[in-house]
Amino acid sequence: MQASTMAATDSTKMKGFWSNWKCKVMELLYWRNLKQSGLVFGSLLLLLFSLTQFSVVSVMAYLALATLSATISFRVYKSVLQAVQKTDEGHPFKAYLEVEMSLSHDQMQKYAENAQYYINSTLKELRRLFLVQDLVDSLKFAVLMWLLTYLGALFNGLTLLIMVVVSMFSMPVVYEKYQAQIDQYLDLIRTQVNSVVGK
Repeated sequence: MQASTMAATDSTKMKGFWSNWKCKVMELLYWRNLKQSGLVFGSLLLLLFSLTQFSVVSVMAYLALATLSATISFRVYKSVLQAVQKTDEGHPFKAYLEVEMSLSHDQMQKYAENAQYYINSTLKELRRLFLVQDLVDSLKFAVLMWLLTYLGALFNGLTLLIMVVVSMFSMPVVYEKYQAQIDQYLDLIRTQVNSVVGK
């Protein structure tokens, strides 16, 4: 009985966590807090542009060195300040050191089950497409792969990722601002496509 109650509580916590997380992401993408959105957008672009120039290992090493430089400098600064002022405030990162950062067995099992579900469904779909269970779906997949070869010839993966990040941070705001005009043009396009397809 207690196990089912704990599982229900964990499930409710996870749902609350994910809905809170989605809400925060939407706030970032719609630029509700300019400083936060700007920081995340700039950091992502800096990371992606860095990856176009340096290897992943180099970028990660530089990020780790920059973070360590900042934290060590702050720790030394606070220690010197405490020595000069003769105070005993303790470790400057004490609050962060005491935060629990472990995943429970149930959480790990849930993540593993979700990953297993997505991997299995992806493998089944790929098997279905490659072994031509449905000819039309396999032909659609072949056309999609053929179009992706042209896309791959024009852009590399990082360029596409940069374009996706810029679009994610700009399109929602543009749509929110000009929603009436965009919806009007989309309706026109939709009616034109329907009339062409209907012939």
